[in-house]
Amino acid sequence: MGESSSPISVILVSSGSRGNKLLFRFPFQRGPESPAAQTGKPRSRYAVNSIGDIVEDQDGDSRFSDVILATILATKSEMCGKKFELKIDNVRFVGHPTLLQHASGQISKTDPSPKREMPTMILFNVVFALRATADPSVISCLHNLSRRIAIVLQHEERRCQYLTREAKLILAIQDEVSAMSEMPCRCKVFLSPSSATDGPQSPFLHILPKCKLARDLKEAYDSLCTTGVVRLHINRWLEVSFCLPHKIHNVASRFIPPEAIERSLKAIRPYHSLLLLRDEKSLLSELPLDCSPALVRVIRTTSAVKNLQQLAQDADLALLQVFQLAAHLVYWGKAIIIYPLCENNVYMLSPNASVCLYSPLADDFSCQFPGHDLPSILSKFSLPVSLAEFKNPLAPPVQETPLIQMVVWMLQHRLLIQLHTYACLMVPPKEEDVRPKAEEVPFTARLGGRSLSTPNALSFGSPTSSDDLTLTSPSMENSSAELLPGGDSPVNKRMTENMLTSLSEHEREAILSVSAAHNPEDLRMFARLLHYFRGRHHLEEIMYNENMRRSHLLMLFDKFRSVLVVTNHEDPVISVFQSLQK
Repeated sequence: MGESSSPISVILVSSGSRGNKLLFRFPFQRGPESPAAQTGKPRSRYAVNSIGDIVEDQDGDSRFSDVILATILATKSEMCGKKFELKIDNVRFVGHPTLLQHASGQISKTDPSPKREMPTMILFNVVFALRATADPSVISCLHNLSRRIAIVLQHEERRCQYLTREAKLILAIQDEVSAMSEMPCRCKVFLSPSSATDGPQSPFLHILPKCKLARDLKEAYDSLCTTGVVRLHINRWLEVSFCLPHKIHNVASRFIPPEAIERSLKAIRPYHSLLLLRDEKSLLSELPLDCSPALVRVIRTTSAVKNLQQLAQDADLALLQVFQLAAHLVYWGKAIIIYPLCENNVYMLSPNASVCLYSPLADDFSCQFPGHDLPSILSKFSLPVSLAEFKNPLAPPVQETPLIQMVVWMLQHRLLIQLHTYACLMVPPKEEDVRPKAEEVPFTARLGGRSLSTPNALSFGSPTSSDDLTLTSPSMENSSAELLPGGDSPVNKRMTENMLTSLSEHEREAILSVSAAHNPEDLRMFARLLHYFRGRHHLEEIMYNENMRRSHLLMLFDKFRSVLVVTNHEDPVISVFQSLQK
């Protein structure tokens, strides 16, 4: 998606008293193998037109002259303030025409200087030329950038006639270059004339060093083709910030659609955590001077072992505001969403990870962690491994901190993915006989041999262990505290029966045949969590929503293992960010 998401060119056109004018376009220099350079060369009728096809694909707008572009891109006044999109052959033009003066040239009553000269320019349009096959999301993003630039230019025109001054300067340079290029042509009529927009005689080459607006448009084009992050200061006054997510969020040659990122950002929960992809100092240095103080507070307070709810408390911010700031950092490619690091987290090697021995990542890892090499560390995650198994049980606590920093570094570079535990209700068919209990595989064995007992906490900077990591849910209506005492009371029996009414008769019979169902408290707990057993909610989400301990949930899974299937896979919310690969 790298080439198809990059614009072919950026064009500025205007319409006014002097007609439709193309003020600036970039890039304006064509290669020596362009069609204009080949017109005078003899060519065999049997030659394959391979070079021409390549040039036409790379510079699809080069065959349009300045006059043609000014005519088709300078729209009517009725189209101003709306999205402009025009497709011609393999080129698609996207812009946002903007009106500068109203009909009959009336001056606003709120204008502080009513005697100010009315601008001769009626409208302008900042247009990006794209390939016709560009993704609709890319088209929408570049229209958004064109609209932002247009709004700023309109504001500066009303404030100090900035666009009018720049347009007069550009037109004066164009007239001067045009006059200079016509003089030698009258004297040397036998020489082939050069194009006014090609080579050193191009007026845009002389416009760049003299026009600030032209340099801003060139900078926007270069940024879109490289990093995807545009930061402009129009008239050295107003800032235009823009992010093209297709350049930032990508997997090798593919890209992650902005719609998928937005869906994941909307699914962020308080039990998630924010992981910065760069160190705090460099990230703060990139922020604008007038950025929100709350954003600075979040960057300084965030930690890989701290969930968003704890981050909101430590930063003294509302949880909703923390969500918005976290989504902002993720969208701009400065952070990703993970689950807070704890000893029960299970990680494995990402399918997109680079495992070369002499890759640049391996060199960076060796510089960051002397005495360790990246391939050896990654080999430990060839199969799913929890952090409790990753650490050396005989090592002192001092050595645990570097191991956790290694995991954080690998998560930042998308070398690891996290697996979560999901439970799904699956009742055996009626025709099959239920296996004897002696043949049932223990639940601990199906979890990879990990014990159900609570292990000791690692030194993650948190005083509590992962088993005690139970958060206060915003909705406590389903809390276990609401279970009525007296496990076998008629009220509790009626509640349990009502919870099981959504199941079929065969499913109810299979659940009631489990030995743990004879315990009213276990059956009531299972019935209350029944809507989570559809394979869509992982263990940590159930812990947060129901305010339960991990050990209690695992014991319940073990008791009803004959009707529950437990699987481990990625969380769809986090997998969008974990699978990213620069």
